[in-house]
Formats: sequence, C-alpha cells, structure tokens
Amino acid sequence: MINFEELKHIHVIRKLQSILRSWFNTEIFFIDDRGNLRNLETMGNPSEWKNGLAALYVRDPGKPHFLEFLNQANEEAVRGDRKSFIRKGPSGLESVMVTRISQGNEFYGTVQAFSHLEKSLDPELRAKGRRVVEAWGVDGVLFEQEVAQLRVLSEGERKYLGELLELVAEEIVTYHSEISKRQARIEALSSELGSRYAYSNMIGKSKPMQSLYGVLEKIKTTDSTVLINGENGTGKELIAKAVHYNSVRNQNPFVTVNCSAFNENLLDSELFGHVKGSFTGAVKDKKGLFEVAHKGTLFLDEIGDMSPTMQVKLLRVLQEGTLTPVGGTEQRAVDVRVLAATNKDLKAMVESGSFREDLYYRINVINIVVPPLRDRKEDIPILVDHFLGRACKERNTPLKQLSKRALEKIFDYPWPGNIRELENEIERLMVLVGDEKLVPPDLLSPRIRDFGEQARVQGVRVAGKLKDALEELEVSMIKEGLKRTGWNKSRLAKELGISRAGLIIKVDKYGLDKRKLARLAQEGEQPLAKTGTDSGNS
Repeated sequence: MINFEELKHIHVIRKLQSILRSWFNTEIFFIDDRGNLRNLETMGNPSEWKNGLAALYVRDPGKPHFLEFLNQANEEAVRGDRKSFIRKGPSGLESVMVTRISQGNEFYGTVQAFSHLEKSLDPELRAKGRRVVEAWGVDGVLFEQEVAQLRVLSEGERKYLGELLELVAEEIVTYHSEISKRQARIEALSSELGSRYAYSNMIGKSKPMQSLYGVLEKIKTTDSTVLINGENGTGKELIAKAVHYNSVRNQNPFVTVNCSAFNENLLDSELFGHVKGSFTGAVKDKKGLFEVAHKGTLFLDEIGDMSPTMQVKLLRVLQEGTLTPVGGTEQRAVDVRVLAATNKDLKAMVESGSFREDLYYRINVINIVVPPLRDRKEDIPILVDHFLGRACKERNTPLKQLSKRALEKIFDYPWPGNIRELENEIERLMVLVGDEKLVPPDLLSPRIRDFGEQARVQGVRVAGKLKDALEELEVSMIKEGLKRTGWNKSRLAKELGISRAGLIIKVDKYGLDKRKLARLAQEGEQPLAKTGTDSGNS
C-alpha cells in the first residue's frame, strides 16, 4: 500500500503538481485504492487554489458530493485498463482527467486533475449545471463565476495534460517500489540480526553461561533498564545486542556510544544533540543519540567513566523521558530503552561518592554479570572451533585445527583479555599457519606458549600425568604448612581440611618429617620403622 502522506516530500512530484496548477489551472487529487481522498490536508488553503471550482466543491455542504464523484471516477479506473481517461465533473459541465496509479496487476488508486472544459458552454448548459449544484446547497452565483474561470483545452493540450499526469503516477509507483525494496531490505537485515544475536546462537555451554542465558530469557518481554557487568573483552556489547534483538523493540534502532571516548562537553552534544550556534562549530541543528534511538535501544558502554554532571542529565532523561539539546530551551520527549555496561565496581564508586546512588539504582533494575573466560574454561574448545571456522570461511580456505598440545596450552592460559584476546590469537594463528591444516604449539604467542613453563618453575605442574601433579602439589602444600605452623600437625591438618592421622600418614609417605629424623640422629637413636604413629608436636 502506498504511503500517500510521504509524497509531499518528493521533489519531482511537488514540481509536477506545481506545473499542472500553473499551466492548466487544475488541482491534483490523490485517491487511494479504497476511494479515499489522501492529499487534501497537504494542498494548503483552498482560497489559494488555482482552480476556484475545486475549492468551492470541497466546502461543506458540497464536499460529500465531491468526494463521491472522485470515488466513482476511481471505481471506473479499477474496472478499466486505460492509463488515462476523461470524465465529466459533478455538475456535468467540467471535465476531469483521471490517471491510474498501477504496476502490473496491482492497482493503488488514481491521480485526478480537476478541472477543465472541452468546449465553450452556452447559457442553457450553464443554467443546468447551476441547478445541479444548488440542489447540494452550493451558492449558484459563485458556481457560475468559477466555471467562467475554467480553461478550455484543445485536444493537444488534453493529451499533454494526460502525459504529465501519467508521469506523476509513474513517479509515485517508482517511489513506492524503492520504499518497498528498502523496507524489505531492512526487514531482511533485521531478521538476519535477530538470528545472529539469538540466544541459541550464543557460544558457551558452561554453568556460568547457562545461568546467564536464564536471565536473558526472563527479560525478553520487559522494557527495564539493564546494567551489564564484566571485564574488558567478555562480550558485553554482544550481550546488549542480544537483549535488544530479542525484545519488542527489535525493529527499531540499536545505538551504541562509548562514554569514555568523549569528554564531558562532546558527550553532552553526542547524547542530547545541540542547536545551531550553541557553540563554536555548531553550524546546524544536530539530533542526539537519544533521539536517534527513539523507540529503540541506547547502549551506554563504559558508563562508569561518565562525569557527575552527565550523570545528572542522564538521570533526568531516564526519569522524565525528556531532554533538552545543548543550547536549546525546548524539551523533547524520547522513548528509549537504556542498556549500560561497565568493567568497574559501580557499587564501590557509589560508596566513594564518584557515582550517583540514584542513577546507580535507576540503571541497575536488571543486573547481568558476564563471566570472564577463566571462569568458563570448558567453553574454550567451543570458542576456538567457532573462531577457526569463521576465519576459514572468510578466507575461503579448508578448515584448520589446533594440535592437541596447542589446545592444551590455550586451555592452561588464564586469558586476562578474555574472549577478545582469544579471538585475536586465533586470527594471528590463521595468518601464520599458511596452508598447513594443523596448527602447532610453536606458532602460539610467547605469553601463551611459555605460560606452562613459567607456572612449572613457580612449582605448579600443568602438563604430564595428573597423579604426579597432585602428589607434587600435596608435597608442596604440606612442606610449606609444616614450616608455617612450626611443625604443629594438629593445626596444619585443620587448615588442610584433613584428619591429623591422615596428615601423619602423608608426612611419612613423602618423608617430610626431617626435623624428627635430625633429632633422632643427634640423640644417637635409630629411627623406628614407619608404623603410622606420630611423636611430633601435637
């Protein structure tokens, strides 16, 4: 269906209407496929129309009869297949050019040029027409005056009038087609985005991620503000997009702004807009991101970096739904859902006075915590496969794989940069591996490749048999504990969470009671066989 209200903004249609009014003293009416007059409100004051008879007809009480006539002409256009035709007007004196707005088998309505004469009228015909309109309640004297102003068009002029009207109809159809294509593209992209950010497409099967999915599922139908907490690189913006594209606002804009990327003045203008001349460089009015995101979602990343002054302005918008542009005086209403994200402890900032408590509770209606990658290591193999598959698809190369040893080293690394760091590492490996199908561990970045060795030097084994690693850990913990507690086995057993007898068995097993052995040797006694008894400090 054509959006007739938008036609007033199309320059070529407005220009053609102006030409038709000037050359032929006609008024142009758009009637939709249901017979409704669609452009009367956009035509201006009837007293300024070129065609006074049209202005006279639209005034009550004649208006209902005029609308009925336009509808009848529309119905004739539906039934016929002529692009343009002439029909006698309401009084029977004037002639109206009617042009179909259609494309293929689709009929959208008509363009009607009202009105002209095909020949000069004699007094008898004038009188007959006057009697018709006077029966409607139209002033007969005014009617005759306006009929006298109608142009008598030659056959050639009528043909030219028809060609111009057909051009108007073609422009309307072209505009409608372009809008339909654009809307279809927008819907396709929106559907694609909705699929891309569907919760089912989010990567991670770990327990922390399952808890996150549960929260996301519960807030699908709400319009509450959401605060997303998480370290850098955990995917806070991805979560925000998922919230938006799974909400009722998913057909409207999703707008992002990083609050740490602007100083206070620039962020003020960026969020709330400004009016022309409000500051140096403000050469024209500019909408702020709140207005751009109207009916949609605004994602405020790094909100913990927002200045106290901006916090006050943001709180006002959230509470009242209105804003005032920089340099302006007029309040503007906005309907925006706000999602905020931070890697800072806002609660601690509230306690220190660097973040407003009222704003904190206003944005923290729903709280989402995105777990760091080190707390969801079971997701690492899934993420690696995802990044490898995507990179190979983008490069149109056969699928690569990480060697077992390379995957082990990736698994052992703590990933302080989280998913972003992992994604970048996989990107790096794809560049370095060349045509090889298997990615060896020596291609890993040094910090990842050497991390296990560094940890081993520090006394933690991350490779080899699990049994050996556990025994090494036990020996290290018991040895250090004995030194720390002054060889008080009862105290150490309590700290380690095992029985005293169990600790004594392990001390003897690993030969750690050097102090006892040294004392026995000094006293000239032979050590007793290991019997599970303990004569050390209690």
